[in-house]
Amino acid sequence: MKLRRTSAIAIAAVAALGLAACGSDNGGSGGAGATGGGGESVKVGIKFDQPGLGLKTGATYSGFDVDVANFIAKELNLKPEFVEAVSSQRETLLKTGQVKYIVGTYSITDKRMADVSFAGPYFIAGQDLLVRSDDTSITGKDSLAGKKLCSVKGSTSAVNVQKAVPGVNLQEYNTYSLCVDALKSGAVDALTTDDTILAGYAAQEANKGKLKVVGNTFSTENYGVGVQKGDTEFCNKVVTALKKFIDSGEWQKSVDKNLGPANYKPGAGNPPTPTCQSA
Repeated sequence: MKLRRTSAIAIAAVAALGLAACGSDNGGSGGAGATGGGGESVKVGIKFDQPGLGLKTGATYSGFDVDVANFIAKELNLKPEFVEAVSSQRETLLKTGQVKYIVGTYSITDKRMADVSFAGPYFIAGQDLLVRSDDTSITGKDSLAGKKLCSVKGSTSAVNVQKAVPGVNLQEYNTYSLCVDALKSGAVDALTTDDTILAGYAAQEANKGKLKVVGNTFSTENYGVGVQKGDTEFCNKVVTALKKFIDSGEWQKSVDKNLGPANYKPGAGNPPTPTCQSA
């Protein structure tokens, strides 16, 4: 009788250890929406606060960029663990090896290619403005002089608008969601970034009828997958995965699913032809 009781306790202990191992598999970084192959586990940078593109809700990740990141991981037999890649930290995350790659509305620019390499573009967007629905004074970048404009630190949007409108009062925040809150409260007059991001915010249930996209783009933003500078072999593998994502029809399905609800239509040049790009 004692032997049976001891065996039962041992079996229960083994089972508990097994459950604990399963529960810690993602290391707290993954979660629903993080899929891929069964191979090496890698950190992947995405945005956490961009509806329709890269959004974290509880333990769930959703959006077009999330779909891109997952597709790449599956094709390369990698297991992605998502981490937040805010605009001002993206180059550092790649240079220090904290992430394997970044898919987060990451525009390809000559300045950035001095520090990282890109696989892309996989999407072409344009910079626009988000304003309160009752604001008729802002119709485009030419009406921003003297206005309080919000953008995100480290983004190309802030650089573009400062060049285009020297008289604008630029307010730089760490995240787009903080800019949206400031816009709704009246602390700023407009938010500028890519039209894809703005459409996602305008379509959110909490913002319907309160915010609108002006619809007058004034830049071209080529989204690329950021990888460590000089890692040409990995960059080319990502390019191959992106081409398959586009050619298989998964690109269009993801656009329709994530950006369609905001009545967003991809502009000219979409879908693009990705290549490996480095300075």
